[in-house]
Amino acid sequence: MVDVRRAGSRFTTETPGVTTRHSFSFGTHYDPGNVGHAVLVAHNDDRVEPGHGYDLHPHADLEIVTWVLSGSLVHQDSEGHAHVVGAGQVQRLSAGSGVRHSERNDAPGAGEPTRFVQMWVLPDESGLRPSYALATVDPHGLTPLASGIAGLDAAVGIHTRGAALHVARLGPAESVVLPDAPRLHVFVARGSVDLEGAGVLEEGDAARFTAEGGPRLAATGPAEVLVWQLP
Repeated sequence: MVDVRRAGSRFTTETPGVTTRHSFSFGTHYDPGNVGHAVLVAHNDDRVEPGHGYDLHPHADLEIVTWVLSGSLVHQDSEGHAHVVGAGQVQRLSAGSGVRHSERNDAPGAGEPTRFVQMWVLPDESGLRPSYALATVDPHGLTPLASGIAGLDAAVGIHTRGAALHVARLGPAESVVLPDAPRLHVFVARGSVDLEGAGVLEEGDAARFTAEGGPRLAATGPAEVLVWQLP
């Protein structure tokens, strides 16, 4: 089964300097039929102007994975981590028993909007000790960014068995076969692709698969796609 969700159907939150497009119910945007896909419970596409962002706020029992598409993001948290996260870097914050963090576009000299996708997955256990990881990735084809799957080497780990995030960065006419998994969530971050079983997907579109089998994804031009492999 394939469920295609178009960019225009996403909930949108706008606050000063920040525009967020949500793939699932989030905050005041609630749809009981759209609260997540398996253990993936948030998938937010953020555009943040210089000097704006999210101030210190709490989370618990979430694996928070952030992929920066352009610009830079200043991360700080109550565990003492402070980093500037740039394009092509993946960040993982395991909230565990509780952590507070901020994410802002206010690095020294930052003069352009920052675009990032932040995704939340549920961990296998609650109350874990909070932890943090950051890695730089140069994607070629289909590249694992974050993984809780034994034997699947990725840039960062997550505490969710059977789940992994991949990025596919493709040139015109290039293609990849997506993982064979019980569930997939495929999100077009940039460009346009032709996805087997779903058809043509444009930037901001997503497809949710709930059947075994690895579909083929082909770029119709330069494209970047985020793919969650889910239990």
